[in-house]
Amino acid sequence: MKALIVIAHPKHDSFCHTAAAAAERGLRSAGHDAVTIDLYAERFRAAMSVDERIAYDTDDPILDPQVERHVDLLRASELLVFVYPTWWSGLPAILKGWLERTMVPGVGFTFDERTGKVRPGLQHVRRIVGVSTWGSPRHYAMLMNDNGRRVLSRALRMSCGWRARPSWLALYGIDTSSDADRAAFLDKVETKVGSW
Repeated sequence: MKALIVIAHPKHDSFCHTAAAAAERGLRSAGHDAVTIDLYAERFRAAMSVDERIAYDTDDPILDPQVERHVDLLRASELLVFVYPTWWSGLPAILKGWLERTMVPGVGFTFDERTGKVRPGLQHVRRIVGVSTWGSPRHYAMLMNDNGRRVLSRALRMSCGWRARPSWLALYGIDTSSDADRAAFLDKVETKVGSW
């Protein structure tokens, strides 16, 4: 399968970057073709501009060449992997903005003119994988509704169709985790992602 890894962490030496590398190793060892987008390294602009919001309602909603390139990668990928830290109980702003700027009409969804209903635009995607770290323990994440997980496994899944299987790999309580905990998590990421 063709896989797209999207990483959203500002520090290149972060644990999230290490986890993204583990995911890429797992995918490649399983014979998948993997491409990584590092949103911070690419200086991706999270906020949709006024012009982009106006274009959103047209037949040509993408104005930025960087967004167009990312959309081309999305359209070519059957497996999507998102690697990010959970901040304020949700996705980092840069990843939320990436979803808002790429999942536009004609990409994330289409309108059925006959019925007036919305249809998934990325029906070729077979799996959505979230890899995240939390500073808090799991019970706190559940209490706060684990919003990043919900966005990827429910809202994004609506753009891919019900055949797209969501998977979730999280290291809760990273602030108090041991080196052994972190190593075990990286092994889990590489092994699990490589098994799909």
